[in-house]
Amino acid sequence: MTSPPSVDPAHSQDAYRFRFDWGREGAAAVVPGCDVAVVVDVLSFTTTLTVAIDAGAAVYPYPWDPEAAADHAARLDATLAVGRSKAGPGQPSLSPASIRAAGTLERLVLPSPNGSALSFALAEAGVAVVGACLRNASAVARWIVARAGGPVAVIAAGERWPDGTLRPAAEDLWGAGAVLGALAAADPAGASPEALTAAAAFAAVAPSIGGRLRDCASGRELVAKGFAGDVEVSAELDTTTTVPLLRGLAFEDAPTRGEDR
Repeated sequence: MTSPPSVDPAHSQDAYRFRFDWGREGAAAVVPGCDVAVVVDVLSFTTTLTVAIDAGAAVYPYPWDPEAAADHAARLDATLAVGRSKAGPGQPSLSPASIRAAGTLERLVLPSPNGSALSFALAEAGVAVVGACLRNASAVARWIVARAGGPVAVIAAGERWPDGTLRPAAEDLWGAGAVLGALAAADPAGASPEALTAAAAFAAVAPSIGGRLRDCASGRELVAKGFAGDVEVSAELDTTTTVPLLRGLAFEDAPTRGEDR
């Protein structure tokens, strides 16, 4: 992913090792020159991703195109996660609670309009693509620090307004901030002001993250639609050491050391 001509070089945050921005447009500005791009979509792509990998699945991200995703799953002989509202009883969906209830899955195609589409777009950017959420924020930061590599871009996927424009989402700011706070603790001078702002946002809500996640706009939306369980799973702060790393077409748990591109 290269920066479009309209991006001001000042927006690249290239003076810093740890960078932060929003969505595909932000990624285009800050990912070039990085070794790692961390995608954060707390409600719910990256949370669902960690739950699925915890259950032993290889997870194939895909853009939000139900018909094409179904064909892709058929070619891979994989289970397709459908949209929450389309799922029948016991059917895996973008809901992390549904994946947890499904038990063992070998291969899962996981479309979403935000985090999955962003991961898919970054796949050819020449960086290691990692999925992070509140459940694995510290594990992702430890993995990055252990690599002792180059710059890292943490990208909050955000949500979408009805007209398709980016809606910055508090939960993704907090998830990104949880990762960036741990990274900044290891290298305080390495974090951009944008990264430090995200870290401060997470620190402000960390003691009451479950309640804050339920009360933010996206959390209230899910609760109102009957998916309070997804919000609860998403609030499980640092409960897994899984580090989803995109290898080829699928996310798998990253090796602790060694080749991981």
